[in-house]
Amino acid sequence: MKILKATECFKMIESNKAIQCVDVREPYEYEFGNCGFQNIPMETLRHQAEQMDKSIEIMLLCRSGKRAEAIGNLLEVEHGFEHIIIVENGMLGWKEEVDTTLSIY
Repeated sequence: MKILKATECFKMIESNKAIQCVDVREPYEYEFGNCGFQNIPMETLRHQAEQMDKSIEIMLLCRSGKRAEAIGNLLEVEHGFEHIIIVENGMLGWKEEVDTTLSIY
């Protein structure tokens, strides 16, 4: 698992690299403000992990990075994922480094 600054993550996405970008926050948090990642809440992701493609990188984001890191560890340890990226400081970091116009719950 890698923890990268939001600016690095943004550059990876912009380069059209095959990355599955997942926002693990709850739907009400996501609706308040998001950066375009697919919203799969942490508990849902836990149960859908086996249906995900382990061969591509998965970029995880939450509000501050803690939930994303926790589910990233679970995906590695319990499900054998090897290509996980955590957005450092989550949406807070994204707002500070990439898009200052974002609303965050």
